This record gives sequence, C-alpha cells and structure tokens, in this order.
Amino acid sequence: MSRFPTRTADSGAVVVRPEGRLDMVAAPDLRKTLHALADGSAPRVVVDLGGTEFIDSSGLGALISGLKAARQAGGDLRIAAPSTQVRTVLALTKLDRVLRSYPSADTAFDTER
Repeated sequence: MSRFPTRTADSGAVVVRPEGRLDMVAAPDLRKTLHALADGSAPRVVVDLGGTEFIDSSGLGALISGLKAARQAGGDLRIAAPSTQVRTVLALTKLDRVLRSYPSADTAFDTER
C-alpha cells in the first residue's frame, strides 16, 4: 500500500516514517497514505520526521491534508522528531502552530498539550 514504513505505537496510533526528501516527488504518496489511514481504522497518526532531511511546500501540503483527513475522521495527526530543516520551515510558515512537534513518535499521543 505505502512506500513509507508504518508501525503501531503503544498508544495505538499508527506511525508513518518518510525518509529523505519530502518534496513534490514523495508528497503525493504520503498524502495517499495518510488519507488511507484516516479513512480506515487509524484516525490517530504520527508522522515520524526523524529520517526526513528536507521538506518543501508539497510536503507541508501533504501533512496539512493528512491532518484535515484525520480530524474529519475523529482523530488527529501529530509530527515527531523533525530535523532542524523541517523545524525551520514549519516556523517560517507558522505551521508549527498547527503541527506541533513531539520528541518521539512513541510519546506523541501520551500527553496532551
């Protein structure tokens, strides 16, 4: 189904881990993966960005689209372990206010902020 590795965290959330560049090439696949999870039985999703070295507007769009799909399904999407480049892009676009980051995918749904 997905080119991105997935697993289930102890919290029950599904963790998706894109690797490398999250750009116009990879973003459509991530969007499809996130929508499939939200439409299925996993509306609580964590995108582990620990292996993502670069993100552009296409990647941001995929994350926001996945967030919207998850929330419409009664769940949520959270991001974990973003690299410095990803944190910088989120801050510059002010999307860090919408997509709050957590230190680890395993703890993203453990505590409420």
